[in-house]
Amino acid sequence: MTHHSISRRRRRGALGAALAVGVLLPTALSAAPASAATPAVSCTSNKAGLATKLSTDIAAALKGRSSMTAVAVYDRTTNTHCELRATEKFDSASVVKASVLATLLWDAGKQQRRLTDREVSLTTAMITKSDNNATTQLWSQLGVTKVKAFLQTAGMTMTVPGSGGYWGLTQITARDQRKLLGLVTNKNGVLSDSSRSYIQSLMRRVVSSQRWGTPVGAPTSVTVHVKNGWLSRATHGWRVHSIGAFTSTTANYSITVLTHDNASMTDGINTIQAVSRVVHRDLNPTASTLSVVTPPAVPQEAMPAVPERGPAS
Repeated sequence: MTHHSISRRRRRGALGAALAVGVLLPTALSAAPASAATPAVSCTSNKAGLATKLSTDIAAALKGRSSMTAVAVYDRTTNTHCELRATEKFDSASVVKASVLATLLWDAGKQQRRLTDREVSLTTAMITKSDNNATTQLWSQLGVTKVKAFLQTAGMTMTVPGSGGYWGLTQITARDQRKLLGLVTNKNGVLSDSSRSYIQSLMRRVVSSQRWGTPVGAPTSVTVHVKNGWLSRATHGWRVHSIGAFTSTTANYSITVLTHDNASMTDGINTIQAVSRVVHRDLNPTASTLSVVTPPAVPQEAMPAVPERGPAS
């Protein structure tokens, strides 16, 4: 047996012994998985310099924050896209209410009928005040099968409806929420013009204490459409989300920010608003901005969408 063969056998034996007794090996032998690295913000744009500015500014807004954050931005005017963890799944909390409304209107359109007075009352409460009881009634009326059918038609293929009545535990992604906002604000074959107009009318009438999040920093020249969600559970702390669409005669863009692992609701709000401010500023560099006051930690209009036990209420 050669000297080199004996040396190789000794090295393999030493390595096996180290693994067997749990000895920490050098970094070169136990590299961290690639998923441990923080992903970069990815942006593209038809406007020169905008993609680089957005990716740099969004990353700076998130620097030092402990929450897991996903972002999806789309500006139709400049064909600008930005994404960060856009396919990561989050518990929806009340953000799913916008999808419930879209499903109801899509289904009513297939039946060629108008919403009933009851449905108008429930949808208004569900969106403008984030009423949970109204959502539970509409979710039960539709059933998960219809919700899934709408999601498939809308191309929101990564979204998974919550089971057992837990609509607030629907699994959502930033990319799918961006797709939903696109359907709400642009002509398409999924939602009729009247349906889109109705959704927009409710999202722009959300009560003042729930207009935090993506609207912060928006220009005074745009119309703001927003739906927020917040939920605290034993794992991943506070989930705090905000989806917003911003339109005018010259503007048409959306911002989605989803977060969890927040120590408090306020932490989540602050993260969302830090991202939103730079996006609004970069897309509207010469516009005057809209001042929005951050509400108390838990708005009284709606508590977390899903309790730890029992059906959603």
